[in-house]
Amino acid sequence: MNQDLLPLEGGCRCGGVRIRVTAPPLLTAACHCSGCQRMSASAFSLSAIFPSDAFSVTLGEPVIGGLHDKELAHFFCPHCMSWMFTRPAAIEAIVNVRPTMFDNAAWFVPFIETYTSEKLPWAATPAMHRFEQFPPFELYERLTQEYAAHTSEIDSR
Repeated sequence: MNQDLLPLEGGCRCGGVRIRVTAPPLLTAACHCSGCQRMSASAFSLSAIFPSDAFSVTLGEPVIGGLHDKELAHFFCPHCMSWMFTRPAAIEAIVNVRPTMFDNAAWFVPFIETYTSEKLPWAATPAMHRFEQFPPFELYERLTQEYAAHTSEIDSR
C-alpha cells in the first residue's frame, strides 16, 4: 500500500464510530469460513491486519458482537451494527480491520484467502495464496514479508 495514503481514516455506516491507522497493513485477506459469511452477509469477509499500536478508535464506543467469543472480539458500531474490526486475544499485537470501513478502500486487495474449504463455489478473489483453513502459524512471518515486498513492488511502478 502506498505510504502516501496514510493515515487511513474511516468509520461505520452511520458515522457514529470512526477509526484511524497510521501504518500500512501487515497482510490482507479474504476469509471464506461460514462464520464470516454469516457475519458479513456475503461470500467472505475482508481483513486488513494492522499493528495494534497503529490503530485507534477516534470517535464513539464500539461494542463486542458476533459470538461474544473470548478468543476473537468482534467490534461493531452500537447504532448501525457495522462489523468494523476484530481483536484476536491470542495475538494482542494485531487488529483485523474490515477495509471497507475506510473512507478510501480502493487500495485493498486480498493477498491470502483462508477457509477455502468452506468457500462458495462461485466466490473468487485475486489473492496470491489460498489455504483450506488458516495458514499454519509458522507461515505468517514469511507471508507478511512477501506481502510487504509485493506491495512495495506495486508502489514503485
